[in-house]
Amino acid sequence: MFGTVAFSLLLNAFEVLFEDITIVTDDKLLASIYGGLIVGIGTGIILRNNASTGGTDLFSNILSKYFPTLKTGSLIVILDTIIVGANMIALKQIEIGLYSAIAIYIIGKIIEIIAEGTNYTKMIFIVSDEYEKIAIEISNKLERGSTAIYAKGMYKEEEKKILWCVASKNEIVKIRQIAKSIDKNSFMTIFNAREAYGLGFKGE
Repeated sequence: MFGTVAFSLLLNAFEVLFEDITIVTDDKLLASIYGGLIVGIGTGIILRNNASTGGTDLFSNILSKYFPTLKTGSLIVILDTIIVGANMIALKQIEIGLYSAIAIYIIGKIIEIIAEGTNYTKMIFIVSDEYEKIAIEISNKLERGSTAIYAKGMYKEEEKKILWCVASKNEIVKIRQIAKSIDKNSFMTIFNAREAYGLGFKGE
């Protein structure tokens, strides 16, 4: 309720107080880009603190509780796109709608970065006969756990163990260096991990 009232009052206040200020640009594209950035940052900060302005962000927050696979930022983009699309059909303002689509996309991305955080989690699979030494070194130097996965190399039909580890982007570089320093013939595959929960990550 506070967010709704404050947003409305401040919007009107700024419109009156800065009425005589010279507009920086009349370019609608620039207005869409920078407007989207500013609105995205503001909305992201609000959502990060579990609040809302009482608009589509509130509705998106409610929907995300029932549909946890959908991110709040994505829901805001979907709802705002529906509203803009309806406006384009009703008022036939196609050009304004297209510019609005740019702003909405930017708002959604900025909200995702600020409210949900930028994910730098990586996964690394290491194939090496020295997997035990590598695992101990990763634990000692980075305090990261790792898991040995039983596997079979089909080329030589040999039983192997693959070392699996989840770490931050910077830690992955160090893990790669550790593996190569212990076994120069080690084979590594690195993946992006969308999210990681548990000890050392979210929800610890």
